[in-house]
Amino acid sequence: MIEVTRLNGNAMILNSDLIKTAEASPDTMLTLIHGEKLIVRESCAEILEKVLAYRALLLAAVAARDKGAGDLPRLVALASLSPEMGREMGQASSSSAASFAAKSRPTLVDPARSRADAGQM
Repeated sequence: MIEVTRLNGNAMILNSDLIKTAEASPDTMLTLIHGEKLIVRESCAEILEKVLAYRALLLAAVAARDKGAGDLPRLVALASLSPEMGREMGQASSSSAASFAAKSRPTLVDPARSRADAGQM
C-alpha cells in the first residue's frame, strides 16, 4: 500500500499491486488493472520510488521473520518480485533486502517517447 495525493489535495492509500500503468500527461495518471484511472500529484518517478520502497519493506519483513539467508529466492517469490532477483539476492547474502531492492531499480520510460514509439507501429 502506498500513499498518493489526488489533485484536490486529498491523500489516499492505494494498493500498489493494482497499478497497471503510470503515465505523465502532464499530470500523473495511474491506470489500475480493472480500468479505473486516478490522477495524482506525485510524478511517475515518485510513484515508482514508493512502490519499490513498499516492496522492499515487505521483503525485509519476511526475511527478518525467516532469518534463513539460504532461502532468499523463495522469500522474493513471496514478495512478488521476479525469480531472477531472488537468485541475485541469494548470491548477495551480505546485502539486506532493502538495499538490494534499492540497487535493482528499473529505469523509467519517457511517456512521450513511448507514445511516439506506439505511433510507429
